[in-house]
Amino acid sequence: MNKKKAGMILEGGGTRGVFTAGVLDYFMEQGLYLPYVIGVSAGACNAVNYVSRQPGRMKVCTIDFLEAGSYIGLRSLIRNHSLFNMDLIFDVFPNKLIPFDYETYFSSGTECILTATNCLTGKAAYLSETSDRQRLMQICRASSSLPVISQMVNVDGVPMLDGGLADSVPIRKALRDGVKKNIVILTRQEGYRKPPAKKTLKMARIMYSRYPNLIKAIKYRAYFYNKTMELLEDLESRGHVFVIRPQIPVIKNTEDHVEVLTNFYHHGYEYGKDIFEQAAAYLHWDGKDAADAR
Repeated sequence: MNKKKAGMILEGGGTRGVFTAGVLDYFMEQGLYLPYVIGVSAGACNAVNYVSRQPGRMKVCTIDFLEAGSYIGLRSLIRNHSLFNMDLIFDVFPNKLIPFDYETYFSSGTECILTATNCLTGKAAYLSETSDRQRLMQICRASSSLPVISQMVNVDGVPMLDGGLADSVPIRKALRDGVKKNIVILTRQEGYRKPPAKKTLKMARIMYSRYPNLIKAIKYRAYFYNKTMELLEDLESRGHVFVIRPQIPVIKNTEDHVEVLTNFYHHGYEYGKDIFEQAAAYLHWDGKDAADAR
């Protein structure tokens, strides 16, 4: 495997991201670490856990903690003006309850890009951080802040929201960066096309009147998402990308039932096991790099 030419692209999807976590946990157990990772929203959270080499951490944060106390729901919306308790997820979890391995992350040598949406321009912001712990988690928070149900997050003085608004699956960014071998992990089934988000757009026009470019991004999100799916399917048919998708009915992006989340996570893990040899063959990966992961 040419280390400079292989990458991982991780779609978001709220709590559907546990599927991606399952796939990545199996890949990490096999020592498969790629030198380029780009994640969006929940995919950004999966990306940093992958680069910090912490299999199981996403599962603990997303599933196991629900058994101790919910981080999602109406109570959080009332108290924190966000459906998800973002302070808990991006401050208390990584810095206290479920420690994030910042040292491994920053010393990994992996190019890790986290995608957010610039609310001023409506364009994707591809952000990285190699030393500042607080800024790294602020970027993750911005990438994961859904419109309408989350507050904007300032990164470097710029208001940001969920990266999926501008670039849900940044395959074009990876190709522009010279990454020739891409594994793309999606959280929707094969053939999925996104319908226009009419309710979200209606609320956005009320809430974001000062951000016309953001409203435009929300308005055309489904169109560009579906164009990206067409591109991925074309690349996949010609063997230019390796796409991993759920093979069972997907869950909602705000799912908060432990059993449902656990089943979806295990589906990702088992499916990752099933297709691992195919993925390794696509990458021309022979396991020699696995020793580096231990």
